[in-house]
Amino acid sequence: MAVVAGLLRRPLRQVSGLLKRRFHRSAPAAVQLTVREAINQGMDEELERDETVFLLGEEVAQYDGAYKVSRGLWKKYGDKRIIDTPISEMGFAGIAVGAAMAGLRPICEFMTFNFSMQAIDQVINSAAKTYYMSAGLQPVPIVFRGPNGASAGVAAQHSQCFAAWYGHCPGLKVVSPWNSEDAKGLIKSAIRDNNPVVMLENELMYGVAFELPPEAQSKDFLIPIGKAKIEKQGNHITIVAHSRPVGHCMEAAAVLSKEGIECEVINLRTIRPMDIEAIEASVMKTNHLITVEGGWPQFGVGAEICARIMEGPAFNFLDAPAVRVTGADVPMPYAKILEDNSVPQVKDIIFAVKKTLNI
Repeated sequence: MAVVAGLLRRPLRQVSGLLKRRFHRSAPAAVQLTVREAINQGMDEELERDETVFLLGEEVAQYDGAYKVSRGLWKKYGDKRIIDTPISEMGFAGIAVGAAMAGLRPICEFMTFNFSMQAIDQVINSAAKTYYMSAGLQPVPIVFRGPNGASAGVAAQHSQCFAAWYGHCPGLKVVSPWNSEDAKGLIKSAIRDNNPVVMLENELMYGVAFELPPEAQSKDFLIPIGKAKIEKQGNHITIVAHSRPVGHCMEAAAVLSKEGIECEVINLRTIRPMDIEAIEASVMKTNHLITVEGGWPQFGVGAEICARIMEGPAFNFLDAPAVRVTGADVPMPYAKILEDNSVPQVKDIIFAVKKTLNI
């Protein structure tokens, strides 16, 4: 009461000044968003922004998508822009490529990238090569997206990683998000790109929530294709990964940090074009390199990184051979214990780091 009485006795100008000083504007808070919601938000914003954008695929409309990534979009945009297709990847991928050639911007969803094998002629021969074969006269602005890599308990035919398959092909851009920020920024950049872009998502990451920083909440937020991100700074060893294994690398780095080993973790984000400059700069600092991926070892993403490092200026900075941590060189087993031993685990990364550093 005494405080209130004191305020009442003061001139109005002094009181208003005092009240103003009591309040301050806080920075916009980061929000929690699952990877599924981030992709949905990115597609929603681009569908709203550009009327030439549309989504097609199996169960993407009335069922809201097999993994609910397109939830709510059909109700908002209707049958003409969110299109359910027959179970015919070759057919609807061809329709999408033709639509892109005609000036639209299709998002072609594969229920899983394992099924993209049915449409690989459309992806490689029709989408990826047309811009070159037309001497730059015919762009093909299309996004092929869906879950990629190992899931859980779906065995050999539904567990392949296609990063190396599509990363091998000139004319394609290939992105591979890990967290919600990656997912939103890359899907928006992919839709706006005038080249065919393959976006390799991960089924096991769809339901994982990450903080979305304030800048990523903007409708203008984009992540440039071809740029990696350093997720954790370190000076003892460089660890490069993409998609879900980035999380494993962060967990391994946290464990190793308690033992005095500081790992620099690089999230590739893009497979093609690869940000080799970011990897070289890191290797020149740490003098050690490990690559981590869920795919098979032979001709894989890690093999390409190691070759590029060997051929470039960073090779002379290595104090030990580069090491790859990959999926096992076998078709994915169905039994859980065998499946767990066929994909990289946190313990495998820790073992590789200590072996490389000779600890």
